[in-house]
Amino acid sequence: MQDPKIAYRPLTPEEEQRRRKRSIAIALALGAMVVLFFVLTIAKLGPQVLNRPL
Repeated sequence: MQDPKIAYRPLTPEEEQRRRKRSIAIALALGAMVVLFFVLTIAKLGPQVLNRPL
């Protein structure tokens, strides 16, 4: 339920642009963390992980 005391105003074009840039920066940082964790996991498992019997 929304509080009737809170009044929201529309964002200006400048605020919308800053919000979009901030969202893109957060998404890129999150993607970089995922790639980093993947690479570190593969490195920690070692090269022998690919030489397993099927």
